[in-house]
Amino acid sequence: MLLNRFLPRTEFDSYEDFKENYKVNVPENFNFGFDVVDEWAKADRNKKALIWCDDRGDEKVFTFYDIMKMSNKAANFLKGIGIKKGSVVMMIMRRRWEYWVCAVALHKIGAVLIPGSVQLTKKDLVYRAEAADIEAFICVNDEYVLAQASGAAKEAPSVKHLITIDDREGWLNFGKCIENQSDVFERPQGKDATHYNDTMAVFFTSGTTGMPKMVEHNFAHPLGHIVTAKYWQETREDTLHLSVTDSGWAKFGWGKIYGQWLCGAVVFAYDMDKFVPRKLLEKIEHYKINTFCAPPTMYRFMLQENMEEFDLSSVEKWCVAGEPLNPEVFNKWYEHTGKKMCEGFGQTETTVMIANFKWIDPIPGSTGKPSPLYNIELVDENGDPVQDGEEGKIVIKNVRTNPPTGLLKGYYKNHEMTYERLHGDYYDTGDLAVRNKDGYYWFVGRADDVIKCSGYRIGPFEVESVLTEHPSVVECAVTGAPDPIRGQVVRADIVLAKGYEGTEELKKELQSYVKKNTAPYKYPRVIEFVAELPKTIGGKIKRAQIRGEM
Repeated sequence: MLLNRFLPRTEFDSYEDFKENYKVNVPENFNFGFDVVDEWAKADRNKKALIWCDDRGDEKVFTFYDIMKMSNKAANFLKGIGIKKGSVVMMIMRRRWEYWVCAVALHKIGAVLIPGSVQLTKKDLVYRAEAADIEAFICVNDEYVLAQASGAAKEAPSVKHLITIDDREGWLNFGKCIENQSDVFERPQGKDATHYNDTMAVFFTSGTTGMPKMVEHNFAHPLGHIVTAKYWQETREDTLHLSVTDSGWAKFGWGKIYGQWLCGAVVFAYDMDKFVPRKLLEKIEHYKINTFCAPPTMYRFMLQENMEEFDLSSVEKWCVAGEPLNPEVFNKWYEHTGKKMCEGFGQTETTVMIANFKWIDPIPGSTGKPSPLYNIELVDENGDPVQDGEEGKIVIKNVRTNPPTGLLKGYYKNHEMTYERLHGDYYDTGDLAVRNKDGYYWFVGRADDVIKCSGYRIGPFEVESVLTEHPSVVECAVTGAPDPIRGQVVRADIVLAKGYEGTEELKKELQSYVKKNTAPYKYPRVIEFVAELPKTIGGKIKRAQIRGEM
C-alpha cells in the first residue's frame, strides 16, 4: 500500500485517536509525478487510474502506466520548448483527460502549474499572465477560450507558447507534439530536482479589496490531501470516485487527482458541456460510482428529478463542499438514499480543514470536526478564544512552529501579503464558525464579503471594477443575496450617472456588460438602483447594511 510510505499509521480506532495520532512523513524530494503516479505504474501495469467520458459518447480508460508514459512524453515536449523548473504554465482544460497528463508532466519537470477557468476573459488572462509571469497557455479546444487566450498573449510579453489539443493556426497541437517524444523521462537531479517546499501550483482566488490573490502551494501539498480523500471522502484502492468540479478550481486538487491517486482510487471524470442533473444521475448509476462529492447546489437540482428512477446504491459516501449545506437538502437526500451527506470545509489556501470524517455521525447543518493536520481555534476580534456556542473567526495555530502539510506556502510574488497573513504563529482564515460542546462546527460565513454562488467564489471588487467602467455607473456595491437554489447570487446596488434612468432595459444591459468583460458566472442577477450607498465615516461601504444584517 503506497500510503504506508508516508503515514506511520493508516488506521485509527476513533476520531479522537485520528486527531491525536495522525502523522504524515514528507520526503525531502517528494514529487507527486514520480512518487505516486510512477510508483503505482511500476507496481501494476494494469492498475486503473482514470475513467473519462463526455457528452458526445466518447470514453477513455487510463492506467497509471498509461499516465506515466504519456506524462513522460509531455514532459519531454515541454522541456524541449523551454519549460523548466520554476517555469509558470496556465492550463485551461475544463475536464479534458489531457489535464491529468499535462499536470503530472509539469510536476515532474518542477514547473509551476496554474489552473484556469474556461470562463476567464482576455482581461482576466492578461492580469494573471502579468502577475505570475506565465510562459505558456495550455488550452482546451474551445472557440471562446482560444480567442481569449490568443488575445491575452498579444498583450502579455511573458507568454511565449500557445498549446491546444487540436489543429489551430498559431497554436501547437499537443497530441502531435508528444506523439514522437520518448516515453522515458529521468527524474531531474541536482539543482533541477524538486524539493518539497518548492512551488508546485498557484491558484488565483477572489479578494474583496483588490484583484485576485495568488495562493502558492508547495510540492508537499498533495500529501495534505490524504486526509481529504481517505478519511473524509473515504476513497479506497480500486474504487471509483467522482468529484464534480472543473479543472480551473482548487477543488479539482481536492477531488480529482492528488488524494485519490495517493489512495490508489480510480478517478472518474465526466467532461460535461453543462450541468444537467438527470445526466449526472445517469452517470452515477451507469458507472456505479463508489464515492461522490459536489456542491450543495448540484444536490438541490438533482433532488428536482424523480430520484426513484435511479439506482444510486453503489455510492457508499456522499460528500458536499463549496458552500454551506442546507439541512433540508441533507434530510431529503437521506430520505432518498438512506445515507447521510458528509460536509467538508476548507479554502484554496488549505486542504480539508473541518469535515464529517468516517467516525463522525453527521449532524444536519454541521461541517463536522477539525482535521488532524490543523490546530484550529475560534477567536474573537482580539484574538482570544471564544466559548462553545459563541461565534468566532477560524484560525490555524502553530503555522510557523509546526507547519501543517497542505497549508499554503504563501502568496506568490507578494511578500507583503505573505508576511501579513503568516508572519505570526497562526493563519487567519477570515471565516466565521460556531462550535458546540461536542466539538461539532457550524459554518457562519465569511468575515469578509466573498460571495459563494453555486460553488463559485466571487470577489465583489472584480465585479465592481467592471460595472464602474460602464458610463451609466457612478459607483456601486456588490454583495451576496440569499438564493434557495444557488446559496447566494450576486447583487449590485448601483448609483447612476446623470441622464440615466434605472429601467429594466438598463439592468439587462449591465448584466450583459459584466458577462462580456469578466467571467460570466460573476454577473449580478439582482440589480437595485439607489440614490446613494451607505458608508462609514471613513468612506467604506457598509456591505452588511446592504445585506440587511445591521
